[in-house]
Amino acid sequence: SASTMSASSSSSLSSGHEGLLSKFHQALNDHDIDTFVSCFAPDYEGKQPSHPDRDFSGIDQVRKNWTGLFLGVPDLHAILNDHDIQGDKIWAEWEWKGTKRDGSPFHMAGVVIWVVRDGMFASARLYMEPVDHKGAPGIDASVRTLTSADK
Repeated sequence: SASTMSASSSSSLSSGHEGLLSKFHQALNDHDIDTFVSCFAPDYEGKQPSHPDRDFSGIDQVRKNWTGLFLGVPDLHAILNDHDIQGDKIWAEWEWKGTKRDGSPFHMAGVVIWVVRDGMFASARLYMEPVDHKGAPGIDASVRTLTSADK
């Protein structure tokens, strides 16, 4: 039946996306740059809506970005806190942790929303931000800063 076909193709699409996410996560934690980059389409588009000057295209920039991260944070590892797959999109909530070469902590958290095409990441919107640690301004100070006219 048509509904069985669509459920079956949807299920196989979902398992393919799960496999891509798993491959990406493993390659990130293994610092395997070649396997990591193979997760991305050659014409990959990376967008950071909170930081539009960081948008880029192409896997050469993916390789450059992540080679720099792997070198700068030698023990970098990712924790996949949660994820969901909807059609051609993977929504993933991450923590990226490690220690920078100068000994300071590296800790980012947020969400990446990928569009998958032909078994690879075709594009993403990254909402990853550094995690504030103890001593950072609390919510009241943050709201004052966000609403203050004198930036």
